[in-house]
Amino acid sequence: MEKYLYLLLNLLTISFPLVRSFEHRVQYAKKWYALFPAIGITGLFFLVWDHWFTVIGVWEFNPRYLTGIFFFELPLEEWLFFLTVPFACVFIYEVLNYFVKKDVLGAVAKPITLVFIPAFLIIGLLNLDKWYTSVNFLVATAMLSIHFILYQGKYLGRFYLAYLVSLIPFLIVNGILTGSFIDEPIVIYNNAENLGIRLFTIPIEDTVYSMTLMLMNITIYERIRNTKTIQTVKSL
Repeated sequence: MEKYLYLLLNLLTISFPLVRSFEHRVQYAKKWYALFPAIGITGLFFLVWDHWFTVIGVWEFNPRYLTGIFFFELPLEEWLFFLTVPFACVFIYEVLNYFVKKDVLGAVAKPITLVFIPAFLIIGLLNLDKWYTSVNFLVATAMLSIHFILYQGKYLGRFYLAYLVSLIPFLIVNGILTGSFIDEPIVIYNNAENLGIRLFTIPIEDTVYSMTLMLMNITIYERIRNTKTIQTVKSL
């Protein structure tokens, strides 16, 4: 049964948010019109990136924990990852928006971002010999910059709070993916292509990768919702 482990992780990741999508307070299901296009656009970007890194040997997948179904050299489970994880992350974002009325990180969101952007840029440029480190930090730099230009920090405080909370399930899921609690990792990293710094078994780059994945989804998600709101107002 171990060949279903990665698939099971995907199912567990999405199960609770999916069941609670129809809960009457957050009403997550009513926001799917914006969520699924955001997941689709972001997923396409990350799947191209994922395929490229798989082909050039930045990482590989352990067949021991896979069903054996592949599309374009990526396992089915990896495709599902870019559906289940964003679905759960945006759910966390929406739940916190509903239950935490105050934007508790709003005052520090802009300064944090203005530190992250040059810091990530410098780390990316100083590690051009490491594919995962350089591309990861440079893409994060671009994504933070784009979001900041589009929204001027409007959603950043809410985003950072959701991201911090998402690190709890991240440590569990990515921990298992990288070898915590099991005999071998599901995703095997080429350490020549990263900094070699681990958070338990998780490459430190994964924390930034997760941030970018979540931020891109939320950026597109909020853009679609804003566009619909403007159209609704104009039609009144």
